[in-house]
Amino acid sequence: MGKISPVAAKYIIHTNIFIEGVVDKPDVIGAVFGQTEGLLGSELELRELQRSGRIGRIEVKLETRSGKTHGEIIVPSSLDKAETAIIGAALETIQRIGPCDSKLDVKLIEDVRISKRNQVIERAKELLRDLTSKVLPDSQDITDQVAQSVRMMEITEYGRERLAAGPAIDESEEIIVVEGRADVLNLLKQGIKNVIALNGTSIPETIKFLSNKKVLTLFVDGDRGGDLIIRGLIDAGVEIDYVVKAPDGKEVEEITKKEIHKALRSKVAIEQIKMELSRVSHDDNSRNISRFVPRRQEMPVREPVRSVQPQTRQPVAKASPAENKKFKELLDDLVGTRAAYFLDNNLNILGKVPITELDATIKNIKSYALVFDGIIEREIASVAERAGIQYIVAMNSKVNPRETKINILTQRDLS
Repeated sequence: MGKISPVAAKYIIHTNIFIEGVVDKPDVIGAVFGQTEGLLGSELELRELQRSGRIGRIEVKLETRSGKTHGEIIVPSSLDKAETAIIGAALETIQRIGPCDSKLDVKLIEDVRISKRNQVIERAKELLRDLTSKVLPDSQDITDQVAQSVRMMEITEYGRERLAAGPAIDESEEIIVVEGRADVLNLLKQGIKNVIALNGTSIPETIKFLSNKKVLTLFVDGDRGGDLIIRGLIDAGVEIDYVVKAPDGKEVEEITKKEIHKALRSKVAIEQIKMELSRVSHDDNSRNISRFVPRRQEMPVREPVRSVQPQTRQPVAKASPAENKKFKELLDDLVGTRAAYFLDNNLNILGKVPITELDATIKNIKSYALVFDGIIEREIASVAERAGIQYIVAMNSKVNPRETKINILTQRDLS
């Protein structure tokens, strides 16, 4: 009979009901109207309030167990707080329902508007989050993004070994020599175009040729691998003029513009490095180079990415036949997708990502194995090794298995 809808209700009275016997819903409804009739006066008569729509449809939920009945009475109200509280208190005066004794206890008077308000607040937070993430960048951000993209497109291949390099090698009097392609990209992003990479563990003839014509500054990572590269180039007779190291524990490919320029301003002449090396034993070379070349902040030392004179390292235990079978199934599933699977110790898939997000995901997820549709590069193997990954499975590989602790498997190994 009630005309009020749950949407229009301001309050909802939740009342627990306990009955010493078995009754039906009509018995409860009859008791509610009958035993409150005349109790509160004509203005708060339940039948009149329901007829005018100020009290909604009364719902009764009952459950009978062991000859006794218990449940809940729900009364929606659009009265004010005081009137709603009076109605709730009136319900507790009901002592018999049908032929049975009963007890009613108002558990809660719910303010519907508080629930709606909380819902509005949470939804507003989501909308604001979306708006903030999609806001247009300012003019400077747009300029920086365009300039950075153009600089990264300027990477070229130089010399017989097709070394990764910037576009200003020939016209520059001073050349910066770095370890790999990723280092070249980072320096290009910061506007440094006279940079070239070693691209491997042996000394390219192009670097030796350039050292006779140009002023060479060697820019290496801030770890032991960087120290070994310095010593390896000196031992090979390359005419280096200056040496620069990244901050402790950092790689050239990840340092910021400020850190790059700060390091370049602190370059050390190669003569000073050679004098230091001449006063120490062979076993202490790396330690003394690190002490002599200025560094920045103390950070955890990373494993060397690669060095001029690599040491042969023992790979992890070979994969079992069951593991090889699982790796082959997953690799076949990825063919043509340009995607990667990360696996846990039980070879369950932790996640699937595009290979464009491979580098960032490796650093942020702890996994046992990596399977992807692509070619294993030195940079990927290095990042995966530092992340503790045991197996890398891919279509092909450019990495010598003896140069990494990771067990590398290709499509040919699994066929």
